[in-house]
Amino acid sequence: MARKKNTEQETILAPISQQAITETLETNYMPYAMSVIISRAIPEIDGLKPSHRKLLYTMYKMGLLGGKFTKSANVVGSTMKLNPHGDSAIYETMVRLTRGNEALLHPLVESQGNFGKAYSRDMAYAASRYTEVRLEPICAELFGDINKNTVKFVDNYDGEMKEPVLLPAAYPSILVNPNQGIAVGMASNICSFNLAEVCEATIEYMKDDSVDIMEIMPAPDFSLGASIIYNRDEMREIYESGRGSFKMRAAYTYDKRNNCIEITEIPYSTTSEQIIGKIMELLKSNKLKEISDARDETDLKGFKIAIDLKRGVDPDELMLKLYKLTSLEDSFACNFNILINSVPRVMGIKEILSEWIQFRMGCIRNAARFDIEQKTKRLHLLMGLKKILLDIDKAISIIRHTEADSEVVPNLMTGFNIDKAQAEYIAEIKLRNLNKEYLLRNIDNIDKLTKEIAELNKLLSSDRVVKTHIAKQLREISKKYGQERKTKLIDADALTEYKAEEHIEDYACTIFFTRGQYLKKVPAISLRSTTSEHKLREDDEVIVTAATTNLSELLFFSDRCNVYKLRTNDIPDCKVTNFGEYLPGILDMEQDEKIIYTVVTSDYSGRMLYAFENGKMAKVELINYQTKTNRKKLINAYSDKSPICDIKLLESDADVMLYTENGKGVCINTKLVPLKSTKNTQGVQVIKQPKNPTKLVAVKMAQENDVNNYIARKIPASAKTMRSEDLQISLI
Repeated sequence: MARKKNTEQETILAPISQQAITETLETNYMPYAMSVIISRAIPEIDGLKPSHRKLLYTMYKMGLLGGKFTKSANVVGSTMKLNPHGDSAIYETMVRLTRGNEALLHPLVESQGNFGKAYSRDMAYAASRYTEVRLEPICAELFGDINKNTVKFVDNYDGEMKEPVLLPAAYPSILVNPNQGIAVGMASNICSFNLAEVCEATIEYMKDDSVDIMEIMPAPDFSLGASIIYNRDEMREIYESGRGSFKMRAAYTYDKRNNCIEITEIPYSTTSEQIIGKIMELLKSNKLKEISDARDETDLKGFKIAIDLKRGVDPDELMLKLYKLTSLEDSFACNFNILINSVPRVMGIKEILSEWIQFRMGCIRNAARFDIEQKTKRLHLLMGLKKILLDIDKAISIIRHTEADSEVVPNLMTGFNIDKAQAEYIAEIKLRNLNKEYLLRNIDNIDKLTKEIAELNKLLSSDRVVKTHIAKQLREISKKYGQERKTKLIDADALTEYKAEEHIEDYACTIFFTRGQYLKKVPAISLRSTTSEHKLREDDEVIVTAATTNLSELLFFSDRCNVYKLRTNDIPDCKVTNFGEYLPGILDMEQDEKIIYTVVTSDYSGRMLYAFENGKMAKVELINYQTKTNRKKLINAYSDKSPICDIKLLESDADVMLYTENGKGVCINTKLVPLKSTKNTQGVQVIKQPKNPTKLVAVKMAQENDVNNYIARKIPASAKTMRSEDLQISLI
């Protein structure tokens, strides 16, 4: 007993072994990553993820293809025999496949009850005990000939059942329904295409692999409709590489009677809540003055968002603005990442079609081999039956006069020179069927079987025949299930783009910035009509006052070498009796970050002058801070090699006075400082540093009486000791 206790103590006190992080990742994380990629997140060539396939196969085995509806809970429970995940995960998978959810262009599950909507984030689906499902008729094309060894079957997770590795899809379902998945280190996002167009494109590709697919299927097609802003070059890049993005716009109508816009179709990548939420946010921030209200009016008739307009508003102009500011115009990013033989591959449309054709040809050949085997067996039995037709009485006599049951088959084999399988078949024929009519009717099938076997062998020996068979099936599927495009195409070149600056009201205003980081925009009319003083926080003061217009831009230079940009029209008007806007909250500044200089500009003219404590100066064109996109933050706005001393905006080169901490000063003209194109340049040395370096503490625009005694003609210049009367000048 004591020995056992010591052993336990030794085990507890054993040193912890060290393991390289790379080895840990390889042994522990990589198997998990591969499992997610191969067995969960990335779809395969049949257009399904494992969870989809397990669910649909379970429903197929339950007889729900062409059968009656059953409770969703029954399907979820049965699917657990193949899918080891919980019931909620399985039901969520089912929800997306249903007609009621409207996520798929061609739903795979027919549904009764509330299954939520793909276009709604908050519309919850009912519990599985309340809803009913069965397979849609199109699923017959996914399971066709599945019992003919068309695809490989493997054991389920507990080895009690068999499940298919893939489904023998008779059409390229990988392109017909959208599929999205996020794995480890990779993702997949496949858009849907029109079924009839996909079938036609596949047929033409089998005829000629150089065919232009875009002429047949020009763009994706989505269940929610909307419109694609069609750029042929961008779309061709997606078709060829499998990556890229395109923009979509919502469809709308104008109800003149009620003066409202009715949005009936939205991009596939957004939701009604996201759209309405953004509209209300813009409404509250006074950036959308043309609208009085927006609401979701979706009902049993279909999807609808209603936007009430104010009097005199042009609905088309407003929609251009909404496309710009909300997700009524949104992008769909394509990433055609598909598992091919358990290897993820990003492929273009032609590559996908090529892989699917090879897969489908394999399925057809497997089914043909199965049929040949079964028909050959049947033919073999009928050939034996044909022999007894010559003497039926002899067959009856052999069976009648055989004493032992076990001797019947051997005696028939000897009597008619047939093998065991044929003899077994003959022995099993009922006595009532041993008549000439029955035998002749079965023997007549010999020629038919012979021809069918010959046709099947021809199918196996020729790729052309197999492709012809695939084309025939695709035409039938297209005719049976094809539908008109839901998503329309808009020529990108014909679009009118909304330009915010053309719709911004221009008026004179004054910008006030305080030491406490508050900003006010006061219209000139309000400023002229008021006699009140500025309302400020305790110990706060106005440090910048700039007269400008509502079309200007503001640049805020911070002590962290950042520049924050803000359009003047984005700042709400206020009165001098208001505190104004707190900049750190508006600009999302870093903690304890302070604005140290403010520039108000309308054309980005002028130059920025930076003075650093180490005696260096940098000069940069202000236009270097202009951006084409509406970026609100620029990093590395100036050098961080030395603490900043002062920042100035110069309209042109001028004389500036530089002051050092030891009471010396020098005056230079900024034309001596070379102009740099890099924003965060360190600049050039303008003050000579003695053995004991001194800090530059202030820079100010020089007055005529300042420069006489301290002017320098070149840099770096030596600072001179300043007279007592000059030191009285404030350096702040």
